Amino acid sequence: MNIGEICSRVVLVARRGMPVSEAARLMREHHVGALVVIDQTDGARPVGIVTDRDMVVEVLSEDIAPDKLTVGDIMSDDIVNVGAQDGVFETIGLMQGKGVRRVVVVDDADRLIGIVSLDDLLEVLAEELIGLAKTIAGEQRRERKTRR
Repeated sequence: MNIGEICSRVVLVARRGMPVSEAARLMREHHVGALVVIDQTDGARPVGIVTDRDMVVEVLSEDIAPDKLTVGDIMSDDIVNVGAQDGVFETIGLMQGKGVRRVVVVDDADRLIGIVSLDDLLEVLAEELIGLAKTIAGEQRRERKTRR
């Protein structure tokens, strides 16, 4: 299974000049924890990411009015990208190594095609573990039938 199969293809984006207050409203309205920041000139290329945590740590905890700063002021421009063909375990290793909860999924030309979060990966892994557990239970049922 590759990341392109499980990533969210609907990604909310922001421009650097968007006020933080507007970005926060957008995140609340769509129930997401991050916005991918795209370039003004090439709207398909991610240049940063801003999270709800960025807003709390960089704005609210410093007692700065959210309408006084832009997304570009607080975004992380050290985004972690993966290709759609990258594997799940490779991506998990990258996330662990970089200490991030989300990665941006890009195509071969580094254009935005999706985003995958730790929550998405946990859901996929949980489904796989449930499948393994059901296999064990099925094996035990089969053995009970054949050993009687």
